[in-house]
Amino acid sequence: MYTWCRKRDGITVEKSSSNTHAARAMIELRQRIFDGSLAGGTRLFEVPLAEELGISRTPVREAMSRLAEEGLLDRARGGGFVVRSFRYKDVVDAIELRGVLEGTAVRLAAERGVDSAALIRIHKTLLRLDRCFGPEPGDVDVESYREFNGVFHEELATLSGSDVVLREIDRVNRLPFASPTAFLPDRGYHPNFRLTLPANQAQHRAIVAAIEAREGARAEALAREHARAARTNLEYFMAEHSNLIGSVPGLALVMN
Repeated sequence: MYTWCRKRDGITVEKSSSNTHAARAMIELRQRIFDGSLAGGTRLFEVPLAEELGISRTPVREAMSRLAEEGLLDRARGGGFVVRSFRYKDVVDAIELRGVLEGTAVRLAAERGVDSAALIRIHKTLLRLDRCFGPEPGDVDVESYREFNGVFHEELATLSGSDVVLREIDRVNRLPFASPTAFLPDRGYHPNFRLTLPANQAQHRAIVAAIEAREGARAEALAREHARAARTNLEYFMAEHSNLIGSVPGLALVMN
């Protein structure tokens, strides 16, 4: 599918809109899955979705295939896709796997060494995270912390210098409840979470310090322990605030 643009310098410019439609379909479907509008077990078909979104079947098919690669959909027998459901232990396992992968990344960074430019970048990110905290306990700009926490973890994984490790970290982070920002809601109305963030930031600094000191085993242990904070937050949400599950992307997919 193509959109023909105006002529420029006597040349007709052809621009494909298929990728744009596929991206829009992915964003829309992912959001519906995350907020529970498309519940686990829901079967999806190309034709009705294409009609609903006002696009052709090809980008819808491509969007669903990509979401299947992300682990959010399963291919159904006889055609179409089914929205995946996750058990509680699946979420725990995904968080544990992220900890293992990030631990491997920082161990490799410590053992192999990191160039000064990369260390300067991650220290700048640490400073940005520091500025998210106010003078009083619990005084945190959660939205900014969420943003820079994501940046920090991306930079941390990059320090490994391993494309293989980066690819696997990216794969597990595509599951919304496994990413480093999964349990940092956009709105800072959870006081218990705000109170735990300074300790998380202290762990960030300890991991970077271990990498700089070339202490691979220590860096790995710290990273794995840091990832387990997400499991603590998961347990808190499921036990104490199940009514707020919709505020955490993807938790609507989790079956108790």
